Amino acid sequence: MSETEKKLEVEKKRKRKPKNAEKEHPKLSNVIVHNVVITFLIMGISTIIAQAFFHYSRNSTSVAIIYVLTVMLIARYTTGYITGIIASIFGVFFVNYVFTYPYMNFNFSIDGYPVTFLGMLLVSSITSTTTTRFKKQNQLLNEREKLLVEAEKETMRANLLRAVSHDLRTPLTSIIGLADTALSDSPEITQEKRRELLEGIRDDANWLLNMVENLLSVTRIRVGDAHVNTSPEPLEEVVAEAVQRFRKRLPQGKVDVKIPDEFLMVPMDATLIEQVIINLLENAVYHSGTDEPIEFYVEKREDCVAFHIRDYGKGIDPERLKIIFDGAGMEPNASGDSHKGMGIGLTICKTIINAHNGSIEAANRLKGAEFIFTLPLEEEEEHDK
Repeated sequence: MSETEKKLEVEKKRKRKPKNAEKEHPKLSNVIVHNVVITFLIMGISTIIAQAFFHYSRNSTSVAIIYVLTVMLIARYTTGYITGIIASIFGVFFVNYVFTYPYMNFNFSIDGYPVTFLGMLLVSSITSTTTTRFKKQNQLLNEREKLLVEAEKETMRANLLRAVSHDLRTPLTSIIGLADTALSDSPEITQEKRRELLEGIRDDANWLLNMVENLLSVTRIRVGDAHVNTSPEPLEEVVAEAVQRFRKRLPQGKVDVKIPDEFLMVPMDATLIEQVIINLLENAVYHSGTDEPIEFYVEKREDCVAFHIRDYGKGIDPERLKIIFDGAGMEPNASGDSHKGMGIGLTICKTIINAHNGSIEAANRLKGAEFIFTLPLEEEEEHDK
């Protein structure tokens, strides 16, 4: 049986090799065909141009320069070093044969020509190899940039998942605990107490709904693309809608709103920007630790519109300021029944604002904290009277 198995393994390996060869062969043949076609096409066009120059100037030096440029173009648009080097050698002999006296014959006996011959060959070869090397370096840089972008996406995805697990788990735990208590037959649970428990369940359910809306907001950003489809939206209407939704969700939240008197049309995805405003207002209510009204004002700058949301509470821990938007911004000592995590909301805020080519930052003030995000204006708006 062991010998039979060995024979079967050998047969399998024999069958695998042709398949791999078949996969590699088309790629190699495609590269060769591409290089040959590009080389003949560029050489043909260059020869026509060289003939025209030579017809009027009778100067083989200008023709040699044309063929040096030809070699550079061939090296740029073909794959590998070989094509450019072959084109260099061909160009040198072709110039000698066609454009050097006696025409249509090789003549290497002209005084000083060996030096010219070697010089042209050297320049063409160096040009070819240098161009190919630069092309490979650009390819490596592009690949490295793609890897960095993918790594950044992966980091953002991991941070988002970590934030989701925190911000969704805590209200669910709270709902289960409150529901168990409300359903118990304990005589200590009065009607008033049961009502308080049900209100707590409702608040946690609303928080969960907010989290789901945040996640749905992210799905509006095209997969594999870092941008969103924007259209000019009236600033006043977007702010009014966001504040109205915030007040409906948190009636106890106090917010003073101020927007420019000037009518502004700002390019944005209105639904996403409303979600950003609501997230930041809710965070200010939950984490400021004060009943003082939140300041929400908008200002027009030279090339953008800036949204300021400021509270007059306890501020943000300086150690968390740098990581507050990456999903690690939750309170480190948050209790299990707390649903006031900041992770997912602020992570999504950053994702949305980046997709709008804007910026977002958080800072501590003399009293309280301030979140500022910007959205770029359209050209017409930037150069408005």
